[in-house]
Order: sequence, then C-alpha cells, then structure tokens
Amino acid sequence: MLKINLSLPEQLQEFLEQQVVAGGYANTDEYINYLISQEQKRIAQKHLESLLIEGLDSGETVEVTDEWWEEKRAKLIEQMGQRQ
Repeated sequence: MLKINLSLPEQLQEFLEQQVVAGGYANTDEYINYLISQEQKRIAQKHLESLLIEGLDSGETVEVTDEWWEEKRAKLIEQMGQRQ
C-alpha cells in the first residue's frame, strides 16, 4: 500500500477532521480514500456520458419502441447461441 505524507494548512486540517467526525469515518485515511473513490466514479460517469452522447450523435436516428427492443434482444440471443 502506498503511504503519502500530506501537509495541509491548519484551516484545511480542521475541515478534514470535522468531515471525518461528521461522516462517521474511522480516520482521515478512510475519508480521503472515500473522496478519491468518489472522484473515480465521477470521472467514469463523465466518460460514459460522453460515449453515450457520441453514440446518439452518430448514425441514423432510430425510433426506439418495445418492438425495436424485442428485435434487438432476439438478435443478441441468436448471436450468443451461435457463439456457443
């Protein structure tokens, strides 16, 4: 495990300690790990959204109906069956 030595101004240190207590974290390490994992999730979500927008902006517009989904589902099931 990587150990990091972090220097913070007193104001930020107090804020950090308050957040640990308020959030019910065992210690500052746990809180900082939580913050980092939240940032990773935010970045992944942003990336996914950009891919979805890119997909929506590409190709021909298709009206998605229940029938369209059923057809897609049937094709995927057929393709999976052919691979096995």
